[in-house]
Amino acid sequence: STTLASVLAQIKYRGSVAACGLVGGNDLPTSVLPFLLRGVKLLGIDSVMCPVAERRRIWDRLARDLPLDKLDAMTAVAGLADLPGLSDKILKGGIRGRLVVGVEKMSEISGPQVGDILIRAAYLKEEGNIEGGFAGVFGRIAQAYFQRYGDQSDALARIAAKNHKNGAANPLAQIRKDLGYDFCRTVSEKNPIVAGPLRRTDCSLVSDGAAALVLTDLDTALASGGKAVVFRAAEQVNDFLPISKRDITSFEGPAEAWRRALKSARIGIDDLSCAEVHDCFTIAELMIYEAMGLAKQGDGARLIEDGTVEKTGRLPINASGGLKAKGHPIGATGVSMHVLQSMQLTGTAGDIQVKNPSLAGVFNMGGAAVANYVSILERLR
Repeated sequence: STTLASVLAQIKYRGSVAACGLVGGNDLPTSVLPFLLRGVKLLGIDSVMCPVAERRRIWDRLARDLPLDKLDAMTAVAGLADLPGLSDKILKGGIRGRLVVGVEKMSEISGPQVGDILIRAAYLKEEGNIEGGFAGVFGRIAQAYFQRYGDQSDALARIAAKNHKNGAANPLAQIRKDLGYDFCRTVSEKNPIVAGPLRRTDCSLVSDGAAALVLTDLDTALASGGKAVVFRAAEQVNDFLPISKRDITSFEGPAEAWRRALKSARIGIDDLSCAEVHDCFTIAELMIYEAMGLAKQGDGARLIEDGTVEKTGRLPINASGGLKAKGHPIGATGVSMHVLQSMQLTGTAGDIQVKNPSLAGVFNMGGAAVANYVSILERLR
């Protein structure tokens, strides 16, 4: 609320703000939470991280304070399938630009409550009772991958160590400590097994955070006189929700999203300068390497072993520290990844800056590689 208040205070009369939190369900009301404040329209998405009683209190007050005629006039509903079209209209100038804000606060509820909420992104009928919740889902994925391709504990520890080393240089990271390979590789009281072969250092964090970006059309961006980044491509691919209907050792949805994005951008994977990817667990980052086309299936470990994905490597991945060290505030993660890559492309990333980037990739996903999103970004000016 403090973040939104500070943002609203800077918005001009009749501006718009979109605030996004973790959502349960398929329909995203783009104006679910509209209200008049200094002539500013706040477009919100209800966050399931907020306790039910608190959410109900807010909704009741809004229902009491807002005249229904104004509420109806300001409200519109868009399903997931509509969002690409809405974004396209903004980028082509059909809709005026919007300030997009991602906000999430996870720390005020207990660990078990967080787990209960996150597991809703799985197929509850089959996966709801997996021990360890969502960590248990990825623990099962890691076990299947290990069985097919051999023990990858060394590679996972190297990924965790890489991301913590990168995060130590990021002033915005939740954990700014270089834990080192040995700590990440060794099971200990401070680094216990969480689920399957996954240790604590293989798991992303419970985080609070916010991020914001302005999405507008090309003419407005050019007229602004400031630094700007353009989308070369933005693709989304859904896979089956139940992991029983998929080969869980292969991220087929992410791979298809990457193929479509690279084709749309008319580039190859070797043309990318850097990427931020969804390392909710280290096994996910390992499998994303393969989905990107950097290595064949089962051979992703080579990229962390030979330094390809290090900050100083051929294709730096998660120079920010990734979800592993930067943090994973669910509703803010996708926006923050785009912000971070925009900072890279405009040379404003500070101590996490990679060398001379020209094209940047973003991969974000919902669930266990169910909803998959790839963006290719390029500096405009």
